[in-house]
Amino acid sequence: MNILIINGHEHYNHSKGDLNQTLFNYMVEKLKQKYEIQTTVIQEGYNVKKEQGKVKWADIVIYQTPIYCYSVPALFKKYFDTVHEYGVFFEGNQGDYGTGGLLDGKRYMFSTTWNAPRSAFNDPSKFFEGRNVEEILFHLHLIHKYTGMKSIETFACFNVKKAPDLEQYKKELDSHINRFIPEIT
Repeated sequence: MNILIINGHEHYNHSKGDLNQTLFNYMVEKLKQKYEIQTTVIQEGYNVKKEQGKVKWADIVIYQTPIYCYSVPALFKKYFDTVHEYGVFFEGNQGDYGTGGLLDGKRYMFSTTWNAPRSAFNDPSKFFEGRNVEEILFHLHLIHKYTGMKSIETFACFNVKKAPDLEQYKKELDSHINRFIPEIT
């Protein structure tokens, strides 16, 4: 199996990216023991055509990203805007909008870091009004649905600035990968 792992972090003084880099490195080390791995670090720049080739090569694309303002960082959004190109990842369909993806059979997974606590989700009385992580990231899932890719459940680390627990995050990430990418166990 071929896996592309992308670090979508964008550096800001208030968010330097240590946790996302650590989780990115952790996944690379874990998965390279059994699979072919390619990587991209958005902050370091990328070549659009090479990225398109990497995505086409991959069976699974894993995105490690912080969630800024309920979405991915601006540079990471630009990655989607430039790499997900008409005629390369999708053609569109005149009869049924949202069909015509060219990446059928491929899967993707978001591994996310949130400053929000776990308790803010799935509760109608809290900030996200009962929504879960997948619902907050719905727009990102649509980007991939349009290409024909299928999602693997999103992994999320919560409360990463106020109460970080790196060892717990790694343990939960390990469990998530073993559960949703069972071929690796």
